Amino acid sequence: MLNVLKNRFEQGCKTSKYPKENVQLLPRYRGRPEINPDAPAEVASACAAGCPQEAIDAAAKTIDMGRCVFCGTCERIGKGQFVTFTQDFAISVAEKEHLITAGDLPDLAAHSRQHFKKLFGRSLQLRQVSAAGCNACEADLNVLATPFFDLARFGINFVASPRHADGIVVTGPISRNMKTALLQTFEATPEPRVVIAVGSCTLTGGPFRGSPEVSEGLDAILPVDLFIPGCPPHPMSNLHALLTFFK
Repeated sequence: MLNVLKNRFEQGCKTSKYPKENVQLLPRYRGRPEINPDAPAEVASACAAGCPQEAIDAAAKTIDMGRCVFCGTCERIGKGQFVTFTQDFAISVAEKEHLITAGDLPDLAAHSRQHFKKLFGRSLQLRQVSAAGCNACEADLNVLATPFFDLARFGINFVASPRHADGIVVTGPISRNMKTALLQTFEATPEPRVVIAVGSCTLTGGPFRGSPEVSEGLDAILPVDLFIPGCPPHPMSNLHALLTFFK
């Protein structure tokens, strides 16, 4: 016991003070993209042509964060003249059409369902469903339970059974073989229930978009309340989304 207390005293508090204090991510982190509307048309077209996800509309000068995997190819091709990635991790939206942006996103708190805040503001239990994910999004959700993030201090926990959950968090491109399991998990979750889509694969199919073996997006199967883009979304994006939408 004395050794435990000694180690605790030496290590100090490891938990982030977010949201009371903002967290500064590393410079290499790619967050919310910004589009330069004054960029030359040829640069915009080159960025759109080089995007592996076809996420850029050169004519409208917008980027679809639902398709984007934040690889930075467009920024490199255009040398930052057309697309630049900020360090802003607050990139979640409540409506899928808001993912198509020139850089500005609506206030997530203003678009959250107030009855969700009333029901789940003090306690939110979630069941995570990996629908053929690569484990990247899953890993960055799991890390929320570590001492630095300590998701439980906000009354939010991941549970083993959908029957004990208030909603589901879905990751992966939702393969044909996982669709039935996903629907059964959704149906086993008691109403009122929340559906959260995490990661580009879940939002639009990601790199597998267009394959007959995966869905075109979770919203084509279930009503989605919260969209968290990224490949994978940073843990801070997940934490910000959950706190802003439900607290």
